[in-house]
Amino acid sequence: MRYRPMNGEPDDMRLGRLVPDDWRHVERYPITALAESERPSRTPVVIGVNWYREMDDPERDPKSGEYFIVRGGARSLTTVRGGHCVCLEPGGEPDRVAWQEFYDQGKEGACVGFGWSRCMTILNDGQRYAARWLWDRAKDTDEWPETNPGDNDGTSVRAAGEVLVKSGHVDWRDSYANDDHVARASYKADVADGIRVFRWARSVEQVHHALGNPRADKLGAVPILNSWGEGYPHRVWLPDDVLERLIEEDGEIAIPTDR
Repeated sequence: MRYRPMNGEPDDMRLGRLVPDDWRHVERYPITALAESERPSRTPVVIGVNWYREMDDPERDPKSGEYFIVRGGARSLTTVRGGHCVCLEPGGEPDRVAWQEFYDQGKEGACVGFGWSRCMTILNDGQRYAARWLWDRAKDTDEWPETNPGDNDGTSVRAAGEVLVKSGHVDWRDSYANDDHVARASYKADVADGIRVFRWARSVEQVHHALGNPRADKLGAVPILNSWGEGYPHRVWLPDDVLERLIEEDGEIAIPTDR
């Protein structure tokens, strides 16, 4: 398992996104394989990237009132603390404040399940999903035998996306709140709650096109919807030059393309 460029597990297990062992998915299914007229816009984007120390503490801009991270740009980045997966919000600000509390991954390495589930909630008009079920199933099918349901290991953005294509997702029920991985194994997924196709971006411009977010274009940044509950701002802006560096550092940038 690779938390590259780290040599071991992160101290903060919330930062559990793993780097895939190969890049066949990016090579075979780039967003550029679609004509520009066929590429989606105003769709959420799911990213799995290195998480640096400077990304922990958002700063509020006194003029715009928006929260930013790494305002000093890519050159100010210092220490990688792990890998993280988050959803980027498309234009129209469809994400609701209530989803910030609901999609709180706690202290677990479940960021990939939560990032993709937040994306699916936006795509499917507010339907909430069992994020830890997706985390479990991704670990069932990823390339690492060390990752298994019930442990605190993370997984890759690719692995969870492939589960959504093959099986769909599980609608949330309040009765699931205290279930463990054994109980979650009995959940029934609905393929209609998944995706049929997703592709991969390799540039900041491709991300902005997919988001179709005029505010993001104006600010030169992308809006992160983190899964750390109310202890982290609802919407935080990541500068484009930082995103460009994260893409170059084995970033996975997934775009659902069937909506």
